[in-house]
Amino acid sequence: MTPEGVNITHPDKLFIGGEWVAATSGREIELVSPNSEEVVGRVAEASKEDMDKAVAAARTAFDHGPWPSTPPAERAAKLMEMAEYLEKRMPELCAAWTAQVGGLASFAPQMHGGAIMQLKAIADLGNTYEFVQKRPSMMVETALIAKEPVGVVAAIAPWNAPFGIMIAKVGYALVAGCPVIVKPSPETPLEAYIIAEAAEAVGLPAGTVNLAVGEREASDHLVQNPGIDKVSFTGSTGAGKRIGEVCASRVARCTLELGGKSAAIISDDYPIEAAAGLLGNTITIMSGQVCAMLSRAIVTKDRHDELAEAIAKVMQGITIGHSEDENTQLGPLAMKRQLERVEMYVEEGKKTADLVTGGARPTHMNKGFFMEPTLFANVDNTSRIAQEEIFGPVLCLIPAEDEEDAIRIANESDYGLNGSVLTNDADTAYRVGRRIRTGGFGQNGLQMDFNLPFGGFKQSGIGREGGPDGIEAYLETKTMLLTGTPSSI
Repeated sequence: MTPEGVNITHPDKLFIGGEWVAATSGREIELVSPNSEEVVGRVAEASKEDMDKAVAAARTAFDHGPWPSTPPAERAAKLMEMAEYLEKRMPELCAAWTAQVGGLASFAPQMHGGAIMQLKAIADLGNTYEFVQKRPSMMVETALIAKEPVGVVAAIAPWNAPFGIMIAKVGYALVAGCPVIVKPSPETPLEAYIIAEAAEAVGLPAGTVNLAVGEREASDHLVQNPGIDKVSFTGSTGAGKRIGEVCASRVARCTLELGGKSAAIISDDYPIEAAAGLLGNTITIMSGQVCAMLSRAIVTKDRHDELAEAIAKVMQGITIGHSEDENTQLGPLAMKRQLERVEMYVEEGKKTADLVTGGARPTHMNKGFFMEPTLFANVDNTSRIAQEEIFGPVLCLIPAEDEEDAIRIANESDYGLNGSVLTNDADTAYRVGRRIRTGGFGQNGLQMDFNLPFGGFKQSGIGREGGPDGIEAYLETKTMLLTGTPSSI
């Protein structure tokens, strides 16, 4: 069973070793629409045994299969074929996202089109990246630095942007020569099925791409399997810490893109109305369920109240509705537990800050996991709502003495994923940006380019994805010292 507009050939099976096979658990995972709260799909649930089978298939593909030794240009060509295949199925990818997590249908083509463009850019790395470099040496005639595939990769993606995040992991792994186990969130498996069907359609060698959809226990078992050489994980900091511990215990490689509590500093030169429009509308993107979301806004005390009033006015004009409605600006949260999480933080916020607007379910929506855009003002930066990732349409407005104090407040966080300064002066943007401890920083809003390095400082993660830096995480470096020069490299 799949949602309307999504055509999966074998939703009742897993893709392991180049074949669609029944799950040994005999169980299914139900997919619930956040718009209607109704079951809209079911897929096979992988057990621990299924995870082991997927690893074994990928292990065979790496140790004995042709993919790791396939010339990079040929790997790139296959990836480009996958991108073209996925491009034809973009309407299904969009429908899957809307059905599973309530992503806005109006935004879905832009989001998924961008992900396919990124896959094409990743494929191009097979033609442009220097997998073997010749360097000078004081010891031998020929010194070569070879970049070789790290091995079997477990790619684990979250539920908020399941296609874009997963296809980037799969793309980098494949172009580097690594077989991959695709492990999507149990809430959003449909995109991963389409990726597996793409791998099958273009004729990737058996075991090069494997799909296993599991709940937490089976997923943890996958990470612990000694046949996994690298884990690429995007998700919560709590889950990332667990994966980091497991990988450290056997010195497995890992890339962790985790949570955030990113701050936007509003400079005194930036107009109040413009800042309000930007901040009030940004927090509604994907219902605030974005790891790099600008969820803290820091402004000088003398402008605080005026900005709070202006943001509230913007939020009160936002159209809340079903994801399929083209007029909707704010759709539902992805699932019931996420709505309950946001409601818990709203109650916490009321204890320490001023609730200016929002904070409740919209009265005109009697079904679905909806929450009004919410603004807290006079927020203490040490409070829970300022320090913990809420992952919903909740904005915290924090007063500061001046720019120096604003920078201090922005950096007083366990996270360091993203940040921004609202200013019309490029020198101010650069000066402030260099002092903020985050992996990304933008001028005037939530700025992200996934063809450039993306990742975090502190508890926001380890490693980077995006551009040539992204492929590095899937390669090992080998130094070769030769007394002669090989005929070809």
